[in-house]
Amino acid sequence: MKQDLASIIAKEQMKGWKKIEIEFGKEKLNISVPPGCEELRMKPMPSRASSKNQILDALNNPIGSPKLGEIIKKKDKPVGELTVCVTVSDITRPVPYKGESGILRPLFEIIEGAGVKRENIVIVIGNGMHRPSTKEERIQMYGQDIVDSYRIVDHNCEDDSNLVLAANTTRGTEVYLNKVFYNSDVKIVTGLVESHFMAGISGGRKAVCPALVNTKTIEKFHGVEFLENPKSTNLNLEGNPCHEEAVEVARTVGVDFMISTTLDHDLNITGVYGGDLFDAHMEAFKAMNEFVRIPVKEPFDIVITHAGYVGRDHYQSVKAAVGAIPVVKENGFILMAANNIDVRPIGSKEYITFLHLFKMLGPDKYNAILQSPDWIFTKDQWEPEMWGKPVRKVGSDHLIYCAPQLTPEDYTYIPGLSAYEMIEADSKFASDREKAETMLQNAVIYAVNQPAYKGKNPTVGFVVEGPYSVPMLD
Repeated sequence: MKQDLASIIAKEQMKGWKKIEIEFGKEKLNISVPPGCEELRMKPMPSRASSKNQILDALNNPIGSPKLGEIIKKKDKPVGELTVCVTVSDITRPVPYKGESGILRPLFEIIEGAGVKRENIVIVIGNGMHRPSTKEERIQMYGQDIVDSYRIVDHNCEDDSNLVLAANTTRGTEVYLNKVFYNSDVKIVTGLVESHFMAGISGGRKAVCPALVNTKTIEKFHGVEFLENPKSTNLNLEGNPCHEEAVEVARTVGVDFMISTTLDHDLNITGVYGGDLFDAHMEAFKAMNEFVRIPVKEPFDIVITHAGYVGRDHYQSVKAAVGAIPVVKENGFILMAANNIDVRPIGSKEYITFLHLFKMLGPDKYNAILQSPDWIFTKDQWEPEMWGKPVRKVGSDHLIYCAPQLTPEDYTYIPGLSAYEMIEADSKFASDREKAETMLQNAVIYAVNQPAYKGKNPTVGFVVEGPYSVPMLD
């Protein structure tokens, strides 16, 4: 534990402080914060589709597209011989796939009802550059009935034998696409529409690029030129190069039908939007856009947030840190809780290597290396670059990432001040929740009692929904 923190904690009584609950997996962290802490909340999203019949109704009344059954029957091939590919998200996205209130059962009812044979349907998991799925994750995501009934394969961005050169974009990008998807007669994509910290919004065209392409195709999408562009940010599509590149790739490849979903802050389904890849996607965006924005009048000295469902690993948790940037002061504090329950709690071996490099060099020198003409784009180089954004805003010692699954050694190369500085070295905890709670509580005490505030009360903001909301200066 930091020596100055130990003395601060010994003196701090937290009289008059109030309790807040912070999402931590399926549990909550109970944290005391100063009484003036402002809770930044999304507006409640109304539910427009929460049952199987409502989902079927949405799919049978598509946006900007013929009905899926009509699309299938108009193909130049007997229906019984048609092959259909349905892409799905991996475990990092809480898309409502399984069960009676999920989107897969109604979707397959329509496909098979049109005459397509079940053995001609394949599900491709759009992993992008993520690791392959496990059997347990497939059951958790899609349901035992789907796993038992349909062929499911992982996309592998590095397996050239399962990729095909599908197109070239106007930016000169060679699009190498998943071969199963490319060769299927009917191409259907699914996903979740929420804010995205560089593409503006998730879902839609991202179900093709980066979900189904190779590392080389992703090079521009995840390159420094695109990611450092100020228009590559949450909820912005206008002039956003990441969005525009993904759109062109998806248009060039071609998609027959899309299903987009929206969720509320409790991850309950609020809407299903079926139809044209772009028209239906934009309708989903319009539906969620007004609810996730949180106007803030002044930036805070301290912002508390959490990585939410997506924060299964450190790699994904950066979304919450970047989301806090607009509403934290220069040299302020970003305090984060994350439940890194993934089998790789930090990320891939490539990501870990790049984190080491980032930690040694700092964000600016790290980016300079990536921009060198001699540099060869490498898988997962881009996430440390994104961590550089909050580090530049608050400084490396003012970002405190509280993830109990990580070891003290892990903290030697992830960005920010080690959360183990917030607890005694010989501390014992009954659970990860208790450990995370202690780390974060002491981080709050440490930040609030900084000498720089000279006895004044720093302003504190708490982003209640973490990475799912978009706080921004009004």
